[in-house]
Amino acid sequence: MTAQRLQKLLASAGLCSRRRAEELILQGRVTLNGAMARLGDQADLSSDRLELDGRPVAAAAPAITVLLNKPRGVICSCHDPEGRRTVLDLLPPELSEATGLHPVGRLDGASRGALLLSNDGALTLRLTHPRFGHRKHYRVWVAGEPAPEALEQWRQGVPLNGQPSQPVAVRPLARGVRGTLLELEMGEGRNRQIRRTAELLGHPVRDLQRVAIGPLRLGELPEGRWRHLAPQEWKDLDARA
Repeated sequence: MTAQRLQKLLASAGLCSRRRAEELILQGRVTLNGAMARLGDQADLSSDRLELDGRPVAAAAPAITVLLNKPRGVICSCHDPEGRRTVLDLLPPELSEATGLHPVGRLDGASRGALLLSNDGALTLRLTHPRFGHRKHYRVWVAGEPAPEALEQWRQGVPLNGQPSQPVAVRPLARGVRGTLLELEMGEGRNRQIRRTAELLGHPVRDLQRVAIGPLRLGELPEGRWRHLAPQEWKDLDARA
């Protein structure tokens, strides 16, 4: 293991942000090998002893990120007090236990499709903060046949709880006995945003599937299964950071 700046080690351990780590160092709350740490210090946690408020800082677990095809009815959470099945229950024990994996973003229990789980805090920030521009793609069956005016209203962004929404790319794909199949592309991720918007427009959601997160596509991954990201997918994510 190579030496890294103390701010990065503290942030990677999930204790604080790098900016907050600088403040903690300046406050004298961080020690390195028994001495008060200073800005600019580096450490190798395989040989150095780093402490925050007298407690040892452990090395961060290896970065792991997987893409899961979440089925309907599975809760997007690490634990559920009601005993419902969670996304971690779909992973093998070596991934779901003691690795720090957590869902990146949200996908409500009634929805299905692409969901990332990661223990990489930097990746989580890149995928969830709007400034990085990672847009999500959905295929949504709604009741009835939305009029062109309703679709245009959706494209402009329907206010929710008095707060404006960002514009959404909406395109009809098919019509059938289930209603209308829409393709949506959006950069926002407010709680149940698609369902709430469809309800307000008079066309409740019948089925909601997320098919892509930024450059990561669900593809042929079966429902309920997962896979590690391919090297090119990592490069695509880094390119958009």
